[in-house]
Amino acid sequence: MFRKMRRFRQQISDEECVKILKEQPRGVLSVIGDDGYPYGIPMDHWYCEDDGHLYFHCAKEGHKLDAIRANDKVSYCVFDQGYRKDGEWALNINSVVIFGRIHEVTDEDKKRQICTNLAKKFTDDNEYLQHELVHAFPRVNCLELVPEHMTGKLVNES
Repeated sequence: MFRKMRRFRQQISDEECVKILKEQPRGVLSVIGDDGYPYGIPMDHWYCEDDGHLYFHCAKEGHKLDAIRANDKVSYCVFDQGYRKDGEWALNINSVVIFGRIHEVTDEDKKRQICTNLAKKFTDDNEYLQHELVHAFPRVNCLELVPEHMTGKLVNES
């Protein structure tokens, strides 16, 4: 069902993909938007090691949610900051692409876990976290991406 990577020599392992998903704070979520046009939007994510799913927070309405409610198939792309080898100008970038299905999370305890873990990716300020859980949490929606296929590769820009 999913294509094999054409440039398979550049493929990275599933373990390397997971490392990128855990370390990088954001990627681009792509959905099928209005009139069949693709719609890609930058999103912060939390990769849960317990279930291998990706979690997001967002508003309770909008283009993205309308698209997801119409078609739950999505792709999500994450890439690292890259590195240069000594004496070379070209950047080496690792990227991960996940295909899967996404749905809204309705369980309040799960939503609280998602929001807490997302906040912890950006700050260890517990006072800020508690403030957000009291004031912003009632307005938040959470999404769960269940991966069906994942590939990663290392690309050299030269």
